[in-house]
Amino acid sequence: MKHFLKETDLGPKELGEVFSLAREFKRTRGSVPGTALKGQTWAMIFAKSSTRTRVSFEVGINELGGHPLFLNTHDIQLGRGESVEDTARVLSRFVHGIVIRTFDQEQVERLAAAGSVPVINGLTDFLHPCQIYADAFTAAERWAGPKGDLLGALRGRKIAFLGDTGFNMANSWILGASLFGMRISLAGPAGYEPGTKIQALLKSEGRALDYSFTTDPSEAIQDADIVYTDVWASMGQEDEAKARVAKMRPYAVTAKLFAAAKPDALFMHCLPAHPGEEVEQAVLDNPRSIIFEEAENRLHVQKAILSVLAASRGK
Repeated sequence: MKHFLKETDLGPKELGEVFSLAREFKRTRGSVPGTALKGQTWAMIFAKSSTRTRVSFEVGINELGGHPLFLNTHDIQLGRGESVEDTARVLSRFVHGIVIRTFDQEQVERLAAAGSVPVINGLTDFLHPCQIYADAFTAAERWAGPKGDLLGALRGRKIAFLGDTGFNMANSWILGASLFGMRISLAGPAGYEPGTKIQALLKSEGRALDYSFTTDPSEAIQDADIVYTDVWASMGQEDEAKARVAKMRPYAVTAKLFAAAKPDALFMHCLPAHPGEEVEQAVLDNPRSIIFEEAENRLHVQKAILSVLAASRGK
């Protein structure tokens, strides 16, 4: 049985299968009924509000023939003090898999360890692996075309990540770049650089700390194939928003800064975006902005992840 708690939980063969399935699901959507989750119910535990994650998983589970069961943490006993372990053991007797979107990565890991069904990390404050797989697939799709080598299209490419380089999206791209054979350069204010936790994870997996960090956004963006940013204050950081905006303003992706990347560089953002803060509206509207393709591909890639994990049950 497989879990998907971080980007590197799937091996090379499974990674290739996810990308291949995602491409096929996208091509045949609406014409070929999905059966990978036929007769299955998947619980969706959400401690954080969501648009893309919730809708894409609910629709995806349904399109694969399954039933999505949405569980807000305020509505179940987990939100009233029941242990993660007991929740995992009980749900494992009812459902065939669990998607969880929460704050603490450790909670996701405890859920997977105690339960007996596949668990998917729908986002934590540490990692957002479903988003990174969808992001990488979206860029690869642009570069490889309809029949090209998707994973091969990523190797050697450079991504520049600007803004809060010590939170989940930056962490996931550091890990993802290592997985996909990409280079990553991060730029943000001092004090918001990648932390010891992502460094420890890379070391524990035998991966080199081959990312670069700078406080100069112009340095990070040189020769970038992808320019990426995220909101400056995520859920749970609302009290810090004013201070964060003041510190990160120099890292906003302006049209001028975007022009300093490669002439054919892509702009990416996991959304929601705040025009006028981390990115200018002109960049969001640029023909090389692929933010809505990213959003759509959450559906296709997650259907592929669900299919691979469902097939792993009992193994």
